[in-house]
Amino acid sequence: MKKNLVIAVVGATAIGKTKLAIELAKHFKTEIISADSRQFFKEMTIGTAVPSNEELIEAKHHFIQHISIKDAYSVGDFEKEATAKLNQLFKSHNTVILVGGSGMYVDAVVKGLDDFPEAPNSIREELNQQMKTNGLKSLQELLKKKDPVYYEKVDLDNPHRVIRALEVCIASGKPFSSFLNQLKPQRNFKTLYVGINAEREIIYRRINLRVDKMMQEGLLSEAKHLHQFKNLNALNTIGYKELFSYLEGKISLDEAVAEIKKNTRRFAKRQLTWYRKNENIIWVDFDDSLESKIAKIKNALENE
Repeated sequence: MKKNLVIAVVGATAIGKTKLAIELAKHFKTEIISADSRQFFKEMTIGTAVPSNEELIEAKHHFIQHISIKDAYSVGDFEKEATAKLNQLFKSHNTVILVGGSGMYVDAVVKGLDDFPEAPNSIREELNQQMKTNGLKSLQELLKKKDPVYYEKVDLDNPHRVIRALEVCIASGKPFSSFLNQLKPQRNFKTLYVGINAEREIIYRRINLRVDKMMQEGLLSEAKHLHQFKNLNALNTIGYKELFSYLEGKISLDEAVAEIKKNTRRFAKRQLTWYRKNENIIWVDFDDSLESKIAKIKNALENE
């Protein structure tokens, strides 16, 4: 019996993952699961670069704007829902496309999550209050004391990750890193990682152009509408937090846009660092033709 296949399309932000995922979905006559955690929220559209209506028509997507910024939603929730959706899709498709810039969310589906102890909600509430009062830097310093190993690996600019690690440290009395790399659940599919490669200058140029396009499409208006929810975790993200600073009179609009571009470039760099550690990725060049990319994917599948 032919084993189910997940083709995971990965790479830096703004590099063309959505376009390739759609082309692969059409080629393999299948559907797409999005693992981009920024695109889960229905109130956030422009700043998260969700697929356009035309793109959503070209290929069926799942987990695009399916929850509210007010909903509590974790990578564990996504893993459960995405694996359930995969099992449903495998009843009518041998292949499913998984696409996303969130490396942790992609790996959660492909490899499963480590098993962490439960933490009382009160701990998260206290940490959120500490961040509100003393800033993210205070939580970063606390994590450095409690788990210097994970401190060196985690995306320190992501409050979700920092708070999650501290929750586990405080609740268990053990470092968050001590729970990593445990025995994971077996999956009923094989995975082919396909990464889109490009020179750093190309990635950075595409990022800058995308930010300019977002501003032209009304990102500032979207940020104004969402400003009242700025303390929600979902809104503590690139593209919104910089414009919130502008709306509060802390920086100029030009400075806010420049910060969005700079922080997005840094994010892309972290994404590439994450994916470079995965030796199983088949890299295709950004400017390769679609035919060349599909040929490389088929060749990799045949040689397994």
